Amino acid sequence: MKFAHFSHIWGKPGMSPHQRYEQLWRELQLCDELGFDFGFCVEHHFRPDESWMSSPSLYAVAAGARTKNLRIGAMGYIVPLNDPIRMAEEIAIIDQMLDGRFEVGLVSGIDPAYFEPFKVDYESRKPPTLEYVAFLKAAYGEQQPFTYKGECFDVEDIELAVLPAQKPLPPIWMQSRDPETLDLCVKEGMNTGYFFVFPRSDAAPIYRKFLDDWAKAGWQHKPDIAYTTLVYVDESDEKALETALSCAERAYEGFLPRPKPGESFQERVNTYAERFVGRGESGAAVIMRNVFNPDYLLENDLIFIGSPETVATKLKKAASEGLFNAFLGEFNFSDLAEEDVLRSIRLFGEQVLPELRDFEPF
Repeated sequence: MKFAHFSHIWGKPGMSPHQRYEQLWRELQLCDELGFDFGFCVEHHFRPDESWMSSPSLYAVAAGARTKNLRIGAMGYIVPLNDPIRMAEEIAIIDQMLDGRFEVGLVSGIDPAYFEPFKVDYESRKPPTLEYVAFLKAAYGEQQPFTYKGECFDVEDIELAVLPAQKPLPPIWMQSRDPETLDLCVKEGMNTGYFFVFPRSDAAPIYRKFLDDWAKAGWQHKPDIAYTTLVYVDESDEKALETALSCAERAYEGFLPRPKPGESFQERVNTYAERFVGRGESGAAVIMRNVFNPDYLLENDLIFIGSPETVATKLKKAASEGLFNAFLGEFNFSDLAEEDVLRSIRLFGEQVLPELRDFEPF
């Protein structure tokens, strides 16, 4: 298995953005020392009550300057909100700055509120995201200047000043359970994955087919399938639960839309859950309705809180159930104190990671 420090870079009580970023770099430096594989961040916009990261490129450059071995990436760039040429230039420059340690996550974006200020049509977000892979391949091809004419992008005689260090391009991730997207991942040899709100029992048959298609496509290496959720490790189960469970209960409030006048918290939860019902994902809707119920999260192993032994055991079981071989752990959530966050990372890196490093869920 592979392991990542994943961060929404949630705002922290009593911290300025600068202080929060400095704390983030300390977390990543420790992960680098402990042998984690990746460091990933999100691209979120316009929610000071939620994420303080709207630029994965800036995250990657700063994180790369403070680490030596960790592979750094976006998880991911919201493709429709970025100029395609500018993003291709930035990806190439970052990969050179990191000496080939950059990972490129591409997403279409899930929150309509991100799109309105950019004057981008939310309902049309998927086609450019899928097509951008072909655009990047053309942009980084041997033919320079390059020309690309597609359904969403049309450029002619563009010469990039810098090409990526990794050839032909950095590894690409598209986290998705959508069949069309997974077909593209198979075709292009891209990594994928999913967030904990999608039930592992629903994910398993989808990714089993993905792996079968991957093998039929003739790829000689296994793909990385990621699973992302909260994790907290402490010296004992009791201490871990006492320290982190109440924080986990409040961690995802930023996912909810801003409250309307007179709207209750539960009404906000139900409104968000209905989005998954509309997508035909009733299992995900159930999880979303219970995402602020710590007992439900613990009983269903949707978050991992406990001693190193407990977390390792639960992670191994979950990876087998959900067919993931890359764990993207969010270590810093809600108002956890920094000393607790760093202790959790250290215990995970020293005792959980070695226990699961050689485990192969598929």
